[in-house]
Amino acid sequence: MKTKIFFSLLSALPLIAAADVTINMNQVSEAGVGSKLGLVVVSESKYGLVFTPALTGLTPGLHGFHVHQNADCSAKEKDGKLVAALGAGGHYDPENSNRHGTPWGDGHAGDLPPLYVDASGNANQPVLAPRLKMADLKGRSLMIHIGGDNHSDHPAVLGGGGARVVCGAS
Repeated sequence: MKTKIFFSLLSALPLIAAADVTINMNQVSEAGVGSKLGLVVVSESKYGLVFTPALTGLTPGLHGFHVHQNADCSAKEKDGKLVAALGAGGHYDPENSNRHGTPWGDGHAGDLPPLYVDASGNANQPVLAPRLKMADLKGRSLMIHIGGDNHSDHPAVLGGGGARVVCGAS
């Protein structure tokens, strides 16, 4: 009887999803981490990770959206100047592809679909990251860039998203 209960519980394990992760998102600048703009809830689905934002106070339009290497949103110095959220490092790239690409392609694993911000400055539309698992977020940060993302290294490197404006550490 105990064996039967054990195997019944064991067969139910695939139905138990990993707990959602909530990442608080803050404005960042050369001065460091600023005010909280909201959060992003990350949940796991059979299609990959779903990033559901609840953000306000952003510039309307499309923004580059990425998982970065380090759970550090602090400003760091580069070429003698402080750079917003440089502590986060580059895009998460565990396969060392060294190229920017699409969320479903073979570039950085941290390349996410662009984040859409409505005319009122709110972002609430989920995006899907089909190549990521919940374990990939541990010790990482989530970054929003000032500009959009063309998911290529041409004509501008890293999709052309530009400066880091919002960051959250997982």
